[in-house]
Amino acid sequence: MSKLQRAVRTHWLLAVFLLAGLVLRVLATVAYRPAIIYTDSVQYLTNMGKLSPDQLNPIGYDFVLGPLVAIGGLTFVVIVQHLAGLLLGVAIYALARRLTVYRWLAAFAAAPILLDAYQVQIEQNIMAETTFDVILVAILWLLLGKGVPGWRRAAVVGVLVGAAFTVRAIGLVLLIAVVLYLIVVGKQRVRRTAAAVAGFGVVFAAYAGYYHAETGRWGFTGAENQVLYGRTATVANCDKLPLDEGTRLFCPKEPLGQRLGVDSYAHNHYGDPNWPGPLPPGTTKRQLATEFAHLVIKHQPLDVTWAALKDFAKGFAPTRTTSPDDVPLDRWQFQLTYPNLKDPNTTEAAVKWGGSEPHVSHAPAVILRAYQLHGGYTSGTLLALCVLIALAAVARAKELRSATLFPVAAGVILLLGSAAFEFSWRYQLPGLVFFPLAGAIGLRALLGKDQARPAMADFPDAVDSEAVKAFTHKDFAPVVVVIAAYNEAGGIGQVLTDMPRTCAGLQVDVLVVVDGATDNTAEIAREHGAYVCVAQSNRGQGAALRLGYHLAAQGGARYVVTTDADGQYDNDELETLLEPILLDRADFVTGSRRLGAEDADSRLRWVGVRVFAVLASILTRKKLTDTSFGFRAMRAELATAVTLREPQYQSSELLLGALALGARVVELPMTMRRRGDGSSKKGPGVVYGANYGRVMTTTWLREYVLRRGRKPSWRTPAGRKARTSR
Repeated sequence: MSKLQRAVRTHWLLAVFLLAGLVLRVLATVAYRPAIIYTDSVQYLTNMGKLSPDQLNPIGYDFVLGPLVAIGGLTFVVIVQHLAGLLLGVAIYALARRLTVYRWLAAFAAAPILLDAYQVQIEQNIMAETTFDVILVAILWLLLGKGVPGWRRAAVVGVLVGAAFTVRAIGLVLLIAVVLYLIVVGKQRVRRTAAAVAGFGVVFAAYAGYYHAETGRWGFTGAENQVLYGRTATVANCDKLPLDEGTRLFCPKEPLGQRLGVDSYAHNHYGDPNWPGPLPPGTTKRQLATEFAHLVIKHQPLDVTWAALKDFAKGFAPTRTTSPDDVPLDRWQFQLTYPNLKDPNTTEAAVKWGGSEPHVSHAPAVILRAYQLHGGYTSGTLLALCVLIALAAVARAKELRSATLFPVAAGVILLLGSAAFEFSWRYQLPGLVFFPLAGAIGLRALLGKDQARPAMADFPDAVDSEAVKAFTHKDFAPVVVVIAAYNEAGGIGQVLTDMPRTCAGLQVDVLVVVDGATDNTAEIAREHGAYVCVAQSNRGQGAALRLGYHLAAQGGARYVVTTDADGQYDNDELETLLEPILLDRADFVTGSRRLGAEDADSRLRWVGVRVFAVLASILTRKKLTDTSFGFRAMRAELATAVTLREPQYQSSELLLGALALGARVVELPMTMRRRGDGSSKKGPGVVYGANYGRVMTTTWLREYVLRRGRKPSWRTPAGRKARTSR
């Protein structure tokens, strides 16, 4: 197997998301040629040569855009931006894995960047957002990817924050999150923080100096007073403001409660060269608009703050909608006709820098629009959940606290800073970089390291081979009861004493697989007549049971039964459990505490059993009541045919795997008691539930979705041949 094949197999969920993201980006590139040209796109393109700093947007993107246009025109630009979008997903995944986030969770952290239709649409635009995202991810890697940063790395981070500011002015507020992180984490706080601020200061001073040299005044963009005026105009109570002859001209004519949106005042009004009419001698529009905005902020700070907070909250709405007077959402949606054609500059720019008139390929545009309008985006509610998880980890987790802090703080500060001026769904896109990653790191911090155990390789792996070599017994009875045991010396003796030696006229052997125990579990099991196989490393119940299945099958067993070493199940029910298989009415039989009796010791676990039963029933389209009952019976060849990768939370993997192979599965009412000795190895209920759900969903994806139509049934000749050759 090649390195690429191994990588795809190991990171298969990321590979699926990458492939889907690639398809979306190919469709976008084909659908809108040579690129999507928005109003700001024309400004970027016309400023590539002049690099005038007093335009609506900073000039950082122009530095990137100019060489790309020179190399291959506008289509080349969007291809590079789409490739950058894919690489951003890989970079987020790799950073999450470096921080010990589980593979499935790291893949979901990368999914929004890879699959969100609004992200793909902005990459097809000649716009600065993709370049901005690249800088954001570079900052994340420098701060989190190699441990606590020293002063040199902190200085580079400061330079990158400065670069982000030159691409989008709102990048300025990232310095707050960087300083917060550097103060909280590690030692040498003052030195690191000073280095980051100095790195930013170098870029900021250079940019401001260039602005002054070109315009004769200090500043960094031509839009700062424009957007500030737009925000304050929406809430200004002019009757209570100390306005003079000049600033009064800037008070909106619409009464409070009927005001237009920020976009209308900032662009339609302020951008009109004839508005607001003749100004008092010695004044300018810029000066008076700035004075008006400052007056509103000074006298109505709560009104301005509340307006910004309401806009900030819009980004966490469950669906994408447009509130009255917001920037229209359809600007960032795929259209069936080419957008902005009413503006003659659009066609002129497409021809001049793209080599062709703007046009749309209908079929891919229809696919993209349908995908985008029917759920092909990241719900704001999901992003809010990620924020809450991250904040919980910052407050409660012992590890990864600082690693969680930075992305959630950076995302909140950046989006809050954007909302302080104007709400637009375009300004929410950096949340796709920060919030899913913060949520993934936070969830990993809250759940602990249990899930970090890597998936098992094919049987036998190194530990299996060593254990099999040391196991000398070769021939088993027709029925073998397999028990996985880790430090169960206090309870396993009674379980073995109560185990029947015959069942329905068949001899019964007991095989105890000791999973790296540190007590005398193995000796006690042998004293009670069990065969014992010792695995030297503690890998988990799933790994121990898989080893037991193969040993039993290789030793001639026809039927395999599983039970626990803690005495929770009634061994007298063994014949009842086996009966449907012996009568050829089933291939796999599992008990159900819900159909039988349960002495529940945890309300949370009681709820979890029912929730996961519903989930499994939906995924498999078979009515199931209990997916984690440990007293089970199955044909030996079925036990070895199911793909088992999960070393710990294995019960749902085995059940769903058997169903996926076409096995006849039957549930029977059984009894479940409290543990007879010791404590559960499952860990806290929330942790166990999250792990269990993860295994169930990934098993369903692997067995039902990715292998649909390609995997033979375990009962077919092809299936038997495949199993024999393994």
